[in-house]
Order: sequence, then C-alpha cells, then structure tokens
Amino acid sequence: RVEKLKSSTVSRSGMTLWMIRAATTVLLWICLVQLTALGGMWGPRVLKGWSTFFSQDSAALEVKLSPAVPARVLPPKRVYKNNGYLMVSCNGGLNQMRAAICDMVAVGRYLNVTLIVPELDTTSFWADPSEFQDIFDVDHFITSLRDEVRILKELPPRLKKRVELGMVYTMPPISWSDISYYHNQILPLIQKYKVVHLNRTDARLANNGLPMDIQKLRCRVNFSALRFTSQIEELGRRVIRLLQQNGPFLVLHLRYEMDMLAFSGCTQGCNDEEVEELTRMRYAYPWWKEKIINSD
Repeated sequence: RVEKLKSSTVSRSGMTLWMIRAATTVLLWICLVQLTALGGMWGPRVLKGWSTFFSQDSAALEVKLSPAVPARVLPPKRVYKNNGYLMVSCNGGLNQMRAAICDMVAVGRYLNVTLIVPELDTTSFWADPSEFQDIFDVDHFITSLRDEVRILKELPPRLKKRVELGMVYTMPPISWSDISYYHNQILPLIQKYKVVHLNRTDARLANNGLPMDIQKLRCRVNFSALRFTSQIEELGRRVIRLLQQNGPFLVLHLRYEMDMLAFSGCTQGCNDEEVEELTRMRYAYPWWKEKIINSD
C-alpha cells in the first residue's frame, strides 16, 4: 500500500507540474500575440521615449561642458517707506506713451511710492490692443529700476479687489506741471486713498526747471529700462540689415507733422528761420500751456 501511495503521489505531482507548465506556455503565447498586435502603436512611443531620454542626457552633458554664462548683476533694491501705489493709464501714440512712462517713473521715485506697470492706450483710433509686456521687456523694466523705485506688475490682492469694485481715486494730472505739483497735490491723495489712478499722462510733467537727478532718471528709463521685447528687437535688426544691404536709405515718419514738431520743442538741426516758425506755431495754440521750451 505504501508503494502504491508513493507512486500515486509522484504521478499527481508530475501532472500538476505539467499543467502549470502548459498554462504558463499558453499565457506567454497570449502575451506575445497581444504585444505583437500593439507593437505598431507602442514601439514608436517606446523608441521615442528612449530617444528623448538620450537627447536630454546629451543636452545636459553639453550644458555641463559649455562655459557658464555669468548671471546679470542686478542693482541693489532701494529701501524706502512706501507712501502708497500709483497707477497710470498712458494715452497717445507709442512715442508719447514712452515719454509719459519716463515721467511717471520719475514721479514715483520722487514721491516714494510703488508704481504699477503702466497701462498702454488701447482705445485710440488706431485700435492697437498691445499691452505693456507685448511691446517692452517688462521684467527688465522692473529689475533695472529697482534701485530707484519699486515697480509691480499688479496691485496686492486686497487693493486689486478694491480697484476692481471701482473703489479707486482717478484723476488727470495738470499738464506741464513741475515736480512740486506732484509733491503738494498728488502725494497727499495717495497717502489718503492708498491708491491713485492717473488716467492721462501726456505731457503732464514739465521738461524745464526740474532737478538734475529727475532729468537723469527720465533719460535712464528711456534709453535703458524701456527695452523692446526680444521679438521686436530681432525684427528691427532684420529690417536694418536689409536696409544696409541695399545702400543708403531715408526713414520718413508719415505722421511727424509740423504741429507735433512744434509741440515737442525740439529744434535740433533747424536754422533761425525754422526755429522762429515752430515757436510761432506753438504760441498759436491756446491749449498749449508751455510756450518756452528748452530744446537742449
């Protein structure tokens, strides 16, 4: 009996092992068939993944081997007691708005306030929808002036909510005002309301009789801080290359009219007769407050 039991146990264990092998073989065969069917779909993805993996590794290796680019040194932040927030909506053409931005940075610096990135005019007849960041390098604008004035892209959340609800003091500053006007009239309003919105900025700061540091800051904003976006700068370089390749060229501003020239007060390169004509034109318009303009 013991012999029979042993032989039957051996035969059962052998049968079980055979069944396990058979089931495993069938399962592997099914998996192989499924993988073959899906290979056309999975294969490229797997290969693509490996390709990306290796390309990333090689790119990382190139970065490691390439010399390190020195980081741009930022000016130190100017520390001052913030008197409030100044919002400005520029009006006019691009050059007019650019000059206004220079003025408002100088005003913000003088009043020790925080300037919100200016809003460009999108309602004039040329209907240009561009925002500040579409034209200018906004990050460079903010960081390059941080040793003069604090500039934010938008108000802090609590004040932003108030403005969205219409709870903001809005006004147009008086044209051709000197810096004392902003100190005596605008600063008390900012301290009272925390946020003041200037809804017009064209020629709202005189160009004569200002402290030299204010004049220097205006120039710094215009020639250093207000840098076009990289896309616009590249387009400009392409245009310049094309013009230079084709020989001498003349650039004509089709809207640079006589009254615009008279209003700017710029008489560089004009003879005495032309200067007199521009001055006479400026005096002919009663709404031009500033009559004597120092061209230099």
